[in-house]
Amino acid sequence: MRVKSDSQNTIFFCFIFLIVVAIACNNRSQSDRGNYKEQNKNGAQQLDKEANSTRLKFTTGVRSILEDSKGNIWFGSYGEGLCLLHNGKFQYFTTKNGLSDNQVRNIYEDKNGIIWFECGRGLSTYNGKEVTKYTERNYNSEKEWKLNESDLWFKGDKIEGYNTLEKYPGVYQYEGQKLSYRLFPVTPKHEDGFKYYISTPFVKGKNGTVWFGTYGAVIGYDGSNFKILDNEYLRLNSKTGSFHVRSIMEDRKGNLWIGNNGMGVLKYDGKEIVNFTEQQKLEKQYTKGNSLERVFSIGEDTIGNIWFGTVESGAWRYDGNSVKNFTKEDGLETKQIWIIYKSRQGELWFGGANPSGVYRFNGKSFERKY
Repeated sequence: MRVKSDSQNTIFFCFIFLIVVAIACNNRSQSDRGNYKEQNKNGAQQLDKEANSTRLKFTTGVRSILEDSKGNIWFGSYGEGLCLLHNGKFQYFTTKNGLSDNQVRNIYEDKNGIIWFECGRGLSTYNGKEVTKYTERNYNSEKEWKLNESDLWFKGDKIEGYNTLEKYPGVYQYEGQKLSYRLFPVTPKHEDGFKYYISTPFVKGKNGTVWFGTYGAVIGYDGSNFKILDNEYLRLNSKTGSFHVRSIMEDRKGNLWIGNNGMGVLKYDGKEIVNFTEQQKLEKQYTKGNSLERVFSIGEDTIGNIWFGTVESGAWRYDGNSVKNFTKEDGLETKQIWIIYKSRQGELWFGGANPSGVYRFNGKSFERKY
């Protein structure tokens, strides 16, 4: 009987041991799963953080873009200053860091590698180390118009009107040494208001003509003569719709495209002007929704498609035959496209607001880039 009791005890203790081991393994397994979840959570948070690090923090909108000769990318905002993307990291600049104003309308690079920022008020430059206000101006050669290959052109110093030395409508020219004010060959009337204030980046045409977009006119200069496209030239009035220019672009064929806030897109081939929006029946009265009437940016892609950015209807593409509208359903979260910029690789970037960001078109749809 004793032998039988010892055997039973052995079996009982083995059974208890197996239960203890099972419980321990189960606890270890749960602990491992918990650790794995925590690691995954932390990993996801890190990935989110890394993803967010490639997103601009601007909330007022992207107004200007430049990819410079060193591979840096600059972004100008509507009211939050400037951002530099260098080696995958963002660096921000405001009036506290040398900007003349926190609205950065256009960004250029001169032949010496200096980056220029055309702000709402005044100009600033970046020399590779710091941003500083550029205050030197020459007003002694206002009528001495001439063209140089590497000219940069800028609007007046004020958001509206002219400073005491500018006095009349004109544009600043930087030929590589000094910044000089040039007067437009116009006689402004009291009722003109802001007709001749610069409203777009300048455009260098293929035939050598430099085009300037102002709110109420497009002015071209070829080195000898001026061409002024305005309401009088086109016989426009309040009934037909009038100029309110917000963008200009010359395509590879030499056509000048003019984007207006209200009248849509005009196309000028050097001889005549046609209302492209009207021609394509893309006014609100026909579309009953998104229209091509308020156009603030124009670009051309590598295969010759013309793109239009609006402030309430997303982006539009014209392939030479038909026009297609791209909106949120196509991955374009913003309806306000203020700039269409072609990168050095030929990729079009679309910058805008509400929400603020930069998007690219992958051939089928849009995706957020910055």
